[in-house]
Parts: sequence; structure tokens; C-alpha cells
Amino acid sequence: MDVLLYVFALATLRSEFGWTNAQAGLAASATLLASAAGGVAAGFVSDRIGRKRTLIYTILLYSLASAGTATSRGLGELIFWRALVGLGLGGEWSAGATLVAEWWPAQHRAKAASFMQSGWALGYMAAAGLTALVLPRFGWRALFLAGVLPALLTLYVRRQVEEPLVWREQRERAPWNAIFRPPLLRFTLLATTLATSVLFAYWGLFTWLPGFLSLPAGEGGAGMTVVRTSGFVFAVQAGAFAGYLCFGVLADRFGRRPAFAFYVLAAAVLVPLYGMAPRHWPELLFWMGPFIGFFGTGFFSLFGAMLAELYPTAVRGAGQGFAYNFGRGLSALAPVVVGALADRHGVGAALAINSGFFLAAAALVFLLPETKSTDLAAIHGPAEWPGRKADSPARSEGDAGTAPHSAGL
Repeated sequence: MDVLLYVFALATLRSEFGWTNAQAGLAASATLLASAAGGVAAGFVSDRIGRKRTLIYTILLYSLASAGTATSRGLGELIFWRALVGLGLGGEWSAGATLVAEWWPAQHRAKAASFMQSGWALGYMAAAGLTALVLPRFGWRALFLAGVLPALLTLYVRRQVEEPLVWREQRERAPWNAIFRPPLLRFTLLATTLATSVLFAYWGLFTWLPGFLSLPAGEGGAGMTVVRTSGFVFAVQAGAFAGYLCFGVLADRFGRRPAFAFYVLAAAVLVPLYGMAPRHWPELLFWMGPFIGFFGTGFFSLFGAMLAELYPTAVRGAGQGFAYNFGRGLSALAPVVVGALADRHGVGAALAINSGFFLAAAALVFLLPETKSTDLAAIHGPAEWPGRKADSPARSEGDAGTAPHSAGL
């Protein structure tokens, strides 16, 4: 919820401080860049100190930084606090996604990752509802103060969540740069490129979606009030929630790659139509919203499951954290690029650029191996890693999704 409060306050902050679209996008880009650094760092840290402890630290960081945003007096201070939010956000995903993947059995892993990822849609709806209630009455500072609430979640995590058994029992000790060396290098490069493509498309679309809906029609938007905008965002995120959950079912049944390709191809078709809707089919905006949410976000469940299934336990946090979050860092250009295009051509037209990145992702995913039904405990590093059992087969670049790593296929 925390990172999304800025998205909903974007138009208000622009008006109060007199920013251009590109300046407003700069703070969002700073959050994404920081989240990349936080996610990469947390991945490496979680391999050393555990998924649970890393998760607690990162939740506390982004919650307190969200409250700190309320003290901002200009663009510089706002960027500082939003960068801290990003550090915690990226780290929380790395630790949480790895923890969930390692806890659940292979036949239900994608469903579990999808359920975890669906919390983003619920947080999005909570942020939309909170904005509609707080922003018109108390202003944006009060809105950001509410961002401290997720810190309470750490009490539950500390008392009720245990480290995954596969992490507690693994004895391999990998060099810090193992994910950048064969046989894991190819996975890291391809997964990072894939994540970059869809994250650029996502942030380019959803950073500006509330602004697109509330912007006057003469400037390329839909011309809605704040309350109506929040209502439309609810419709979009309701679709996203369903999209996450359905993706897990499809990915566990048919495989990670075909489910992902189906989603991003549909998103590539829908996004430009949505951008043109205010001028040509305004009555379709509401009805298209849930489909934008369903196909434009549901595919993210892939990364919680598939990335975990590519890497041995000793470097799973590092591999998963780097591939996803380095891609997030590169995608930080998206809000600025879309914002600059919006200044020239209107937000609706600028949103269409994201379709190209969705199309690229549909092709890229098939360069990675299918990992459905992979047994995480059976994935091992090269023979030279200290602590590796002599009779344990190592992961090679072409064996993901095949025995012994995919019991049950």
C-alpha cells in the first residue's frame, strides 16, 4: 500500500508544488531505483541471515519511510523519503517471495506465489479507498502518515513465521558472484531482461493510470473526479486480484511460460485501446478496467515461482532478488519517459508505448526453461561449492523442468 499512496497523491502534489509531469515522475523513478537496490541487497542478505529476519527489517523500513514522506517540503525531500520506501519495498519482495516459494510444495507453488502477489491488488484498493477518504478532507500529508500501519505486520511475522526447511537444511556455500557465473549466468541474464520488459510496461502504465483518469479530457485524460478515479481503480484492481489468483492455477496446470505469454499478449492488445477510450469509447472505460488489471498485472506471479525454481537454495535469494529488482531499477525510466511523452502528446497516447514491452516479454519467456513441478531441494550448485554432496547433480543451463529437479513430471 505504501508505494501506491504517492501514485494517488500525484495530481495533488503536482498542483501544490507546480511540478511538470516529468518532475512528478522523477520521484516515482527514485522509488523504483531504490527498490532495485534494496531488492538486490536483501536477496543476498536473506541467503545469509534468513528470509524471515530480512522480511521483518524491510517491512519496518518502508513503513516508517512512508510516514516520513509526510514531512516533505519540496521535491528533494520527497525523493529522499520515497527512496527509503523503495529500499524497503524491494527488499520485502525479495525476502517474501523466496520464503513463500520455499515453503510450498511444487504442485502448488505458483498458486501460493499468486496468492502472495495478490496482496498488491488488495493494497492498491486499500490505498485508493484511503485516498478517497483522507486526501479531500485532510490533505496529502495525513495520507502518507497512514503508511506506517504495515509495520504492525512484523509482530505477526516474528511470532508465527518460521524459516523454510529447505533453507535451514542446506549446507552449500556459494561464492557471492555465483549467479553471474556459469551455469547460472544465462538464467540471470534472461530473467533480468524479462523482468525489465514487463516492469517497464507495468510502471509506465500504472504510475500514470490514476492521473490519466483524473486529467481533463482536453489534456488527453478521462476527466474524472478524485472519488470517481478511486472507484475506477477499484475496478481495475479487482480484476488484478482475480488475475493473480487465476495465473497461479494456470501456471501450475499448464506451465509457467504459456500462462505468462497468454497474459502479456492480452495486455499488449488492451493497453492502447484503453488509452484511446476517453476520446472514442468513453462508456467502455469502466468495463475495460478489470481486464486491464487482470492481464496487466496477474502475470507478476510468475516471478515468485519461476525465479525460485531456477536457482539453488544457497543463492536463491540472490538470484531471485537480482533478476527481478535489477529489472525494476531499469524500469525506473518508465514514469519519466511516459511523463515526458504525456507532456507532448497527452497521457492516453503515451500509455501505448507499454504495449511494445509486453510483446517483447511474450517472446523472452520462452528463452527460459519450463520449471513447472521443480523440487527446490533437488537443485544443487556446481561441484566446487563447499558443502555440496558429492552425489548430488548440479543445475545446468538446460535441465530446468526435468528430472531430478522436477519430480512429478
